[in-house]
Amino acid sequence: MANEKRPGQKIKMTSIDELLCVPEVEGTVDIDIRAIYPFENHPFKVLDDAKMDELVDSIKANGVLTPVIVRPDDEGTYEMISGHRRLHAAGRAGLTKIPAIVKEMTNDDAIIAMVDSNLQREEILPSEKAFSYKMKLEAMKRKAGRPDKGNYSQVGNNLLTKTSSEELSKQVGESRNQIFRFVRLTELIPELLDLVDEKRVPFVSGYEMSYFTRQIQKWLYEYIRENGVPKWDQINELRINTNQAELTQQQMIEYLNGLRPIPKESSKITFTERKLSKYFPPYYSRREREAIILELLEKWKAEQESQEE
Repeated sequence: MANEKRPGQKIKMTSIDELLCVPEVEGTVDIDIRAIYPFENHPFKVLDDAKMDELVDSIKANGVLTPVIVRPDDEGTYEMISGHRRLHAAGRAGLTKIPAIVKEMTNDDAIIAMVDSNLQREEILPSEKAFSYKMKLEAMKRKAGRPDKGNYSQVGNNLLTKTSSEELSKQVGESRNQIFRFVRLTELIPELLDLVDEKRVPFVSGYEMSYFTRQIQKWLYEYIRENGVPKWDQINELRINTNQAELTQQQMIEYLNGLRPIPKESSKITFTERKLSKYFPPYYSRREREAIILELLEKWKAEQESQEE
């Protein structure tokens, strides 16, 4: 039989890595934990929670099974690209060195790699998505602005016809509008963003709050601590129908408590002759101007619907 052992034949022993289903990785080196520092503005949180305790126990029992990815600097130290949680857990487990793959990367390539590796996690907080999407979009846009001959990366040569947001939407499986809503959360003050992460403030309400000035956001945070979270439609009406520059904290409280009606913005839109004169020749009639304005609005509406799709 083909599989029958022949006299003198050595039997290949299964390695620990094979038993644990760890892929063979070439170019792995052991690096002193103290020589590795976090990625600058790393948006993903490393928490000492129950899952971290499990990871620490696993490392104590089996070691670090998947190497971290780092990039070298000019000072003999390394910036972490992928593996912040493993590095933290390894330190807690008492390790002094950690297996790592060292890769030379540009700043933008490093950002993209860092975000991609962390987006594979099962649970991602809204704040983590917000800042990671923003970082990756900015890196993709910069790379699109300076393509090279060998640029066949994930941002790819197709960026001549696709925007960075369209490409990111395809990669993460979320609509462009949803990506922009997440990115908008980066405009929240940290206290409100924490409430969104904790699910005490709904995502849609956090999105609406992000359009307020930082001062009004601080008032909203104080209001939430004292009174609870306002309804979404209250926040929406407050944002749309009030002049933020003139709004006082007392007025905001009265609006949200129903003690003062939120002023409704007039639905009538008027354009003075002076406003329109710089866009139209003086001989255009009122009807001709209206026709052009409506035509431009139809084009704008079609573009918005296309983005929604």
